[in-house]
Amino acid sequence: MIKLYGYWRSSAAYRVRLALNLKGLEYQSQSVHLVKNGGEQHLEDYKELNPNQLVPTLQDGDFILNQSLTIIEYLEQKYPNNALFPIDIEAKFLAKALANDIACDIHPLNNLRVLNYLSTELGVNNEQKKQWYQHWVKTGFDSLENRLAQTSKRFSVGDDITIVDVCLIPQVYNALRFDVDMSSYPTITKVYNNCNQLTAFIDAAPENQPDAVL
Repeated sequence: MIKLYGYWRSSAAYRVRLALNLKGLEYQSQSVHLVKNGGEQHLEDYKELNPNQLVPTLQDGDFILNQSLTIIEYLEQKYPNNALFPIDIEAKFLAKALANDIACDIHPLNNLRVLNYLSTELGVNNEQKKQWYQHWVKTGFDSLENRLAQTSKRFSVGDDITIVDVCLIPQVYNALRFDVDMSSYPTITKVYNNCNQLTAFIDAAPENQPDAVL
């Protein structure tokens, strides 16, 4: 049985939930609350699984793996049905690049530990923190919108779900949480709406997780 250690609002865990759902893989969710008790990711038991003290962590039998994009590539190779990467080599690496634009350039600047540092160490207030978040998301979305306008049909790359969609939907979800104005991003919004009509995306949504606190 696959076990996924994650947190309902974690964008990275959200990506892996989507990959598992899209591949039709059964898995057990194990909540690691990133806020409660000072952050359960810092508990000794979890640190043994993931010394980085981050989510997600995937356990597949005795094999333990962290880093969401690496987990997804592992799932792709071990469970190749319902592929998340195009077969064509150029399309495949284009999809990888777009996924990294989101996961490596946009997301790290607005994840929880960065936002917490802004508040606790730098004394940034909530409004300033929101401005930080919105600035960096908009910077990323400005270029991403232009690129997806060239590659998108129903989804981010053509008419098939890819790794790009798996990364994009969690990022848009959080952008909406932080009141990012999406009116300048019609292609991103189209893809977001199309994906969220699918059961795999609905089931992976943060509010539908067992540890969700609404």
